[in-house]
Amino acid sequence: MFKQVISACCFVVITSLNSEARPYRIEHASECNVTMPCDFSYRSQISNRGQELRHSLRIHRSKQLSAVTSTNIAALDIPTSTRIVGGRPAGCPSSFCGCAAALRLFGRIVPELNLAANWLRFPRTPPAPGMVAARRGHVFVLEQHVGGDVWMAYDGNSGGHATRIHARSLRGYTVVNPRGAST
Repeated sequence: MFKQVISACCFVVITSLNSEARPYRIEHASECNVTMPCDFSYRSQISNRGQELRHSLRIHRSKQLSAVTSTNIAALDIPTSTRIVGGRPAGCPSSFCGCAAALRLFGRIVPELNLAANWLRFPRTPPAPGMVAARRGHVFVLEQHVGGDVWMAYDGNSGGHATRIHARSLRGYTVVNPRGAST
């Protein structure tokens, strides 16, 4: 009897030590900010939880925007004029940053460029007006240099399904020449 109790205790201890520790997944966008807005285009289906999260992030982002425009951007002497210039262009998919950039640059929808990652096929180039900042998940067109790595950008689907012209950092993006031959 004593051996059975000891064996059972050892079994419980050993199995609890071998259990895999996994962090509880909390959906939040810690990398989202004014210069790098949240991009949820990778989701194919949005649950009610996702819609609630987007709504709370929009509220949080608008609070961040007002805080940043009054502090950081003012210190850098960056124009704080963010203009919403439209929504999703007709004919563009629901995730429309690539489509809006193609319309801005070429005057037409280029279906292959609707996917943001496809912009990375163009040759790399130094930042300049008319070039495109691209990463997997988002692209925007460079309009005017503000200072450092910050540019005024034509930014389709920049949050809240709006197209804006606003200051954006190039941090995390690759600048490509969309008029160069794609590789």
